[in-house]
Amino acid sequence: MVEISGLNLSDMGSDHVFLQQAVLLSRSRMESGLGGPFGAVIVRDGVVVAEGWNEVTSAHDPTAHAEVSVIRRACRALGTFSLEGATIYSSCEPCPMCLSAIYWARLGRLVYANTRDQAAAIGFDDAFLYGEVAKPPQARSLPSTHLPLPEAAAVFRSWTEKVDRIPY
Repeated sequence: MVEISGLNLSDMGSDHVFLQQAVLLSRSRMESGLGGPFGAVIVRDGVVVAEGWNEVTSAHDPTAHAEVSVIRRACRALGTFSLEGATIYSSCEPCPMCLSAIYWARLGRLVYANTRDQAAAIGFDDAFLYGEVAKPPQARSLPSTHLPLPEAAAVFRSWTEKVDRIPY
């Protein structure tokens, strides 16, 4: 029998084990005053690569959600920007920002415990953001101005011609 953080892992599937680890992380970091009740782990080939937790209030960083934090740590640990083949286990369904980061990092799977509706019920309601992202820029509540500049277009052209660029 194997034990991690007091968990009996003998009869649990690996998804359950790693998700439970994310949940325990969410509780311990929340109780330590580091941020909201969210935790995440990234696993590749059955091994935990990194852990992350909500650090918004302790790091004074509105982007320091558990999923973004764990992606940053995993990429540093592996020396890459691509987490292909890895699974992220999150204590809660990711917000739009975190879901986007999961796609950008090319994670292979997402497993989560609490839903966005459960998060909304305790004050973490992302419905507004999900709605805003779906709108065209001119219809969003954030005033946005498109101001095309030839210099900006030139930078994009230079990127396409750059022979040593690293595509991502």
